[in-house]
Parts: sequence; structure tokens; C-alpha cells
Amino acid sequence: MGIASAIVLFLVIWFMTFLVVLPIRIQTQGEAGSVVPGTHAGSPETHHLKRKAWIVTIISAVLWSIIATIILTGTITVRDIDFFDRMSPAGSEAS
Repeated sequence: MGIASAIVLFLVIWFMTFLVVLPIRIQTQGEAGSVVPGTHAGSPETHHLKRKAWIVTIISAVLWSIIATIILTGTITVRDIDFFDRMSPAGSEAS
């Protein structure tokens, strides 16, 4: 795995994790009882984005290290997930 693919893998994991963590523990304006005129009652009152970004970064670093280790050691390869047998066996030349 090259440096560019490692960075892309980390960013994909980070954004996917961020989108999962984003709605957790959010307090809406409707729940707080102070709806600002012109906004929806479901708009966030407090969202704690900075704290969530740090939490997501830590979680993503752990997930990235596990996935990168699996990729680099070859524990799971593309041939392992070839359910339709479209790839030639390992070591054979495609003609």
C-alpha cells in the first residue's frame, strides 16, 4: 500500500465514522425549548463538533491501523473475496 492509498483509506474511514457519530447526543432546538425564528425545530442547539471530530479521529486511527495491518500482511486478499471465481488462481498466468 502506497502513501496515497493509505491517506485515502484513512480519509474514507474518518468520514464514514464522522457521519455515524454526528447524530449521537445532539440536542435539537425543539428539545431545548428555544426555537430560533426561521429555523426548524430539529435544528441543533448544541452539536459539539470539535469534540466529535477528536473522538472520530481516535476511532479512525484505530480502525485504520487494523485495516492497514490486514492489507499489508496479506491476511485477506482480493482473491479471498472473489465469490464468483472471476480471477485466475494465484500464480497462474492469464492468457
